[in-house]
Amino acid sequence: MNRIDVTSLVLEKKRLHGLSWKDISVHLGGSKEWCTAALLGQMPLSAEQASTIKQLLDLPDEAECILQAVPSRGCMDSAVPTDPTIYRFYEILQVYGTTIKELIHEEFGDGIMSAIDFSMDISRVKDEQGDRIQVTLNGKYLKYKNY
Repeated sequence: MNRIDVTSLVLEKKRLHGLSWKDISVHLGGSKEWCTAALLGQMPLSAEQASTIKQLLDLPDEAECILQAVPSRGCMDSAVPTDPTIYRFYEILQVYGTTIKELIHEEFGDGIMSAIDFSMDISRVKDEQGDRIQVTLNGKYLKYKNY
């Protein structure tokens, strides 16, 4: 069993138990965004969280250990994502990436937004013309240093 196997099993058990990511996050004690990322293989769980999810989803013992391991983050099957939802974020960065970079540098100087000291929120915004998706990315500013 490996991380991909555990992710597949988590998705299957989540569906079979009729749980939402929000439901699971209540049990794990984190945001729905972080818990989803963790259970999709992008973050390690603590021993307590791994035990909780093992019991909640009736996972095998081996899965509990794998969920605690430091993952290989950001591994996707192709350089350009083909899933339509993920591709839209790729497209956003293709179109607006230079704008985002320019505005960050103008406001903060020469640096980057951390993806380690980071949080995210995904929410629904009601709109008469069709509901909208609001994605907030909140990362610490990290200045490049001279040495």
